[in-house]
Amino acid sequence: MARTIGSHGPKTMEAIRKAGLKLIYEHGFEAMSLRQLASEVGIQVGSLYNHITTKEDLLYDLIKVHMDELFRQFAEIRAETDHLEPVERLKAFIAFHVTYHILRKREVFIGYSELRSLEPNHYEEIVALRRQYERHLIQILREGESLGLFRFGDASVAAYGILTMLTGVCTWFRPHGRLTKEQVIATYSDMVLTGLAPQNR
Repeated sequence: MARTIGSHGPKTMEAIRKAGLKLIYEHGFEAMSLRQLASEVGIQVGSLYNHITTKEDLLYDLIKVHMDELFRQFAEIRAETDHLEPVERLKAFIAFHVTYHILRKREVFIGYSELRSLEPNHYEEIVALRRQYERHLIQILREGESLGLFRFGDASVAAYGILTMLTGVCTWFRPHGRLTKEQVIATYSDMVLTGLAPQNR
């Protein structure tokens, strides 16, 4: 590929991220080469080192940017819903999580499937961020339980089960498929709330 952009500046780094996201999603982290990445961006291989130190450095950057964006958007939802009672907050959490994971399926897929490829310090940092996000859901569940709105055996296990189900949407949802995003959110919300409902309600 001919050289199409300069080798310096934020625009090039953004192009590297975009190309890296595409190539890792399509081929896997181990299979992607820096030569392949440079060709996709339209720069010389040596120019990559103006922006990333190693291939793992790019993977970490992609996952960290994804997590930062997740928290940025989630903070907006929390600001709008923190005053609501637990059932409504849980619905808002489900809607946010499903929407984000539908719109950013590549980032989510890489964040889960390639987490093992990170160096130990990067791995621990990303895992800590994921646990921080999970704790928000655990807090909603515990507050609902304290009010008699939810019933479950273990808040952490319940949260992990809910998140696994919701996150799976990025593997099968199609924008022009049989169900709309809103229908998926409604179905998942009904399933989660029914599963958490006290037996005497």
